[in-house]
Amino acid sequence: MPMLTLSDLGVLRDVQLEEEAGADAVVVTITPTYSGCPAMATMRDDLVHTLHDNGFTDVRVVVSLHPAWSSDWITEGGRRALLEHGISAPGAAPRHDGPIALNLAPIRRPLTCPRCGGADVALVSEFGPTACKAVYRCTSCLEPFEHVKEI
Repeated sequence: MPMLTLSDLGVLRDVQLEEEAGADAVVVTITPTYSGCPAMATMRDDLVHTLHDNGFTDVRVVVSLHPAWSSDWITEGGRRALLEHGISAPGAAPRHDGPIALNLAPIRRPLTCPRCGGADVALVSEFGPTACKAVYRCTSCLEPFEHVKEI
């Protein structure tokens, strides 16, 4: 999702400058949106290239799995950017105390179409172009759209 920065997405966790033998090393901590996210390699590579392009020669990227990323970490600016690009932003992440029951039925999400604002939408596929997005169709304007899943 090129309209989002790593900070907007909530993936950027920490940035530290460490002085080692007179040279500054940048240590950046990121958290994947879910384990096995295929975009992590691209995020890491883009981060390293951007820091190199800005004069940092010693760049280290640390991947932290704890605490697990939540869609609640997407900033308000990130949510606006998603909507401006026709992607439905996630609602509040589900909260669970104790075991999570396995439910294979489609997940009902209260969403509105990012194009026309219509509330009458239909799930087309629980898995869109990436596993973190679902595909919906608005029954008002008939346009398909992606929805970033609540995690």
